[in-house]
Amino acid sequence: MKRLLFRTLRAIESGVQSGEWRIESGELRIDNVHNQMVRHPMARSHRMPIPDIRYPIPDTRYPIPDTQKIEMKKFLLISLLLILITELSAQDFITEKKEPGSFAVFSNQQPASIYVDESDHFLVGKAGSLLQDDIEMVTGKKPTLFHNLPGSAKYVIIIGSIDKSPVIARLVNEKKLNVDSLKGKWETYKIQVIDHPFQGIETALVIAGSDRRGTAYGVFELSRQMGVSPWYWWADVPVKKKTEVYVNKGAYQYGPPAVKYRGFFINDEAPAFSGWTKEKFGGVNHKVYEKIFELLLRMKANYLWPAMWGNAFNDDDTLNPVMADQYGIVMGTTHHEPMLRAQQEWKRYGKGAWDYDSNAAVLKEFWKTGIEHMGNRESIVSIGMRGDGDKPMTQGTAINLLERIVKDQRTILQEVTGKNPAQIPQLWALYKEVQDYYDKGMRVPDDVTLLLCDDNWGNIRKLPKPGEKSRAGGYGIYYHFDYVGGPRNYKWLNTNPISRVWEQMHLAIEYGADRIWIVNIGDIKPMEFPTNFFLDYAWNPIKWPAERLEEYTRLWAKEQFGEKYASPISELLSEYTKYNARRKPELLSADVYSLLNYREAETIVSDYNKLRDIADSLYEKFPAEYQNAFYQLVLHPIQACANLNELWVTVGKNRMYAAQGRAATNELAEKAKKLFARDSTISHYYNKILSGGKWDHMMDQTHISYTYWQQPPKDTMPQVKSINLPAAGEMGIAIEGSSSSWPKETKEAILPELDPYTQRDTYVEIFNKGRAGFNYSIESGVPWLTFSSQKGSIEKEQRIWITVDWQKAPSGKQQVPIFITGSDGGRVSVFAGINNPVLLTGKPVNGFAQTGRYVSMEAEHYTKAINTSSVKWQVIPGIGRTGSGMEPLPVTAPVQSPDGNSPHLEYIIHFTDTGAANIHAYCSPTLNFDNADGLHYAISIDNDPPQMVNLHADKSNKAWEQWVANNIIITQSQHTIKVAGAHVLKFWMVDPAVVLQKIVVDMGGVRPSYLGPPESFWGK
Repeated sequence: MKRLLFRTLRAIESGVQSGEWRIESGELRIDNVHNQMVRHPMARSHRMPIPDIRYPIPDTRYPIPDTQKIEMKKFLLISLLLILITELSAQDFITEKKEPGSFAVFSNQQPASIYVDESDHFLVGKAGSLLQDDIEMVTGKKPTLFHNLPGSAKYVIIIGSIDKSPVIARLVNEKKLNVDSLKGKWETYKIQVIDHPFQGIETALVIAGSDRRGTAYGVFELSRQMGVSPWYWWADVPVKKKTEVYVNKGAYQYGPPAVKYRGFFINDEAPAFSGWTKEKFGGVNHKVYEKIFELLLRMKANYLWPAMWGNAFNDDDTLNPVMADQYGIVMGTTHHEPMLRAQQEWKRYGKGAWDYDSNAAVLKEFWKTGIEHMGNRESIVSIGMRGDGDKPMTQGTAINLLERIVKDQRTILQEVTGKNPAQIPQLWALYKEVQDYYDKGMRVPDDVTLLLCDDNWGNIRKLPKPGEKSRAGGYGIYYHFDYVGGPRNYKWLNTNPISRVWEQMHLAIEYGADRIWIVNIGDIKPMEFPTNFFLDYAWNPIKWPAERLEEYTRLWAKEQFGEKYASPISELLSEYTKYNARRKPELLSADVYSLLNYREAETIVSDYNKLRDIADSLYEKFPAEYQNAFYQLVLHPIQACANLNELWVTVGKNRMYAAQGRAATNELAEKAKKLFARDSTISHYYNKILSGGKWDHMMDQTHISYTYWQQPPKDTMPQVKSINLPAAGEMGIAIEGSSSSWPKETKEAILPELDPYTQRDTYVEIFNKGRAGFNYSIESGVPWLTFSSQKGSIEKEQRIWITVDWQKAPSGKQQVPIFITGSDGGRVSVFAGINNPVLLTGKPVNGFAQTGRYVSMEAEHYTKAINTSSVKWQVIPGIGRTGSGMEPLPVTAPVQSPDGNSPHLEYIIHFTDTGAANIHAYCSPTLNFDNADGLHYAISIDNDPPQMVNLHADKSNKAWEQWVANNIIITQSQHTIKVAGAHVLKFWMVDPAVVLQKIVVDMGGVRPSYLGPPESFWGK
């Protein structure tokens, strides 16, 4: 918070010194603050559109003396506090306690009445009627909605746009409402309490918008703060009941948004969304779209790509486009559906080939119809052309052909509308191979928005270059929370941590891609949480820097479920999305997580089951009316994914047990079958029982046993093995870190090395290979090695934990034999590797201790962060597969030369071994978005010259598939540790936007695993 205060203070001081921040009529006036934010670290963007804002300064608390006499420090402090209150606390104006001058939305069992002028926009009237319903849901009493001002009333909510409401115009003319800060603004609104606005009305709450959407956003902001979540219908979030509702005295202004067009794409919607809409609404028609339009508006969104798998928005239901226009929703079609014509419309009405070379006349007529249907409705027209069915066009498509297509499409726009095409919003999506055309020189007119795209896995492929000539049409981003395609579909559940969404969309806003943000959210459900964040961040990125992401999650949880359990719920949301992101459910298999090393597989299962248990416990604590919402938003994805992860690990163990001949093999096969059955039981509950079957079909998506990128036709039980057991018992021994078993294995059984710093034990497993039981005994020749059990009987299997008493253990490395004898006559020798480092014995460790011939370090656990005046290291919480991440900001910083005091992170490591060391850097899979040869970092030890490493040196599709499937890029460099002892590893910034998650120094001891070795001992 101190750093945030300092940053804001600097921005205010800059504004005051420029003369553009001033006190006027009892208000701190901020005009044209665009320039003041250039160096404002809190914003970190010179392209961020900031509105003209008036911050009311209450005279009772902060009397304002003559501006010539005011002390600068006091002025800055007052300004600072006001900005923090208004911007960072979301301008909360609702209270349940009456304050002097406050407006009573509901008091003494009576709601305030609502006024909307009949001449105003349809959307304004609709917002007013929805506010009626919202107030009734909150208070139990429905207010009266007037279209003529009442002759007398104590409290009236006046809703109107400044362009069409006569009453708002009258308030302005009578100087009771100042709307100067709204004029000419996009989707901006003001909420203000006004005493005695008109004769007979005691107090009004005025919600005035710069346009129809701005007005509606103001209404829904009031509803949200009263306790109506945007997800009240879509996720059954209960409305927070209140007996008193007041709006504090003052004026509150929001907008304009940072991103002009913000919305989502309903896609890949079969079988879930399509099956649900068919059953509940009779199809994807205007009835379901009205619910979608309302959801968009409640999240301050304005843009939609409609469902298109077998659907055609304009053709399926003629009321669809009409209702979209009335609700103020800007409609578009996807990147491969030009000129507002759906792919399905071509299938229905198209003639000939989808080929411009051979069928241009037919295609032009087809596209012309799309523009004719557009009329005067707000739309963004997709231009260009891809192959039919969202496929690439023919190999070697000529750029001049595509440029001719765009030229002809714009001619159609002009001929049909009579307007200059530059006046009609258009986009050209640089999706997949289309970006190659752009990179090779293809251009479209300057007024067309270049819709830049991610790689379908949440990694932006291209961004404008800093300093690049601006475009009238600007740039946008098409992003994915859901995808059908290689290397594997992912469309079942939410796998999108908001930390990763933040990191990528922060890049977008900083590099100036702020005209359009559209995100593919699949079936809408179950992407509620990341969708809400995506749109909130698009509205006001400054409000949500990386250091506030955890707070965002907690506040979102509070909004849905109340304060009491907001913190544990926010932790559940963060953890389950982290777990799902490191390996998407569709990509799971029996061999993803290591059954052998670092207890990785069993830790995955244990961690997910702990989440499930916490979520189950919270579910039981909630009143019944909250349980359906909690199940949808929190419990179900945790429950389902915990079960799926355990299923795959159990299958893997079953196959390994079969190879070892364990008696427990068949039990694991049965357990796997039960877990598979439970998966369908969980989906059945969601579909048929939850909320009385309201969401039937939403969990129809298959997700188990993919054989290639496309989804399987049905979920299939993974193959498990059963074995026939002999009657006689027979001892078998397995050890941690090996799939072999003894006594049949000829090589020595050597356990993973133990040391005093990792604070872990190791184990052997004694198992039966027959049906009859047997006895065992364990002995070793040293007193400082202990066992969880030294003798006993075995029916199926038992894990024996081996512990070292480090106070008694000798220094140095050695192998200690352990003898295990069975009553069946079997005898196995197992060797425990012990390393009690002489260099570290009895000494406090500042930094990391190398043991087991490796060091593993989470990026955020640096010893020192070296910043400069222009570059600072920032923790991005939760972005890592196992922890957080470190990124240098601003992300638009120039390339750095790694030397001296240039930006870098330092990690102290105490090496006990010498020799070759391979340093593996685990980085987020950020792509080479600037078209250079790749994003680089540098790494060094002590004062050795930094070695430059290119994240994107391997440009093959196979490498990219590995990056996105594993959600990591792991690169390495080779170094030498010449002497044991303390050394400093330095990770140097070279290119911006590299996010470091983890560093592993391998001196020959790293064993295979998915996530890499867990963090080494870290002495703070």
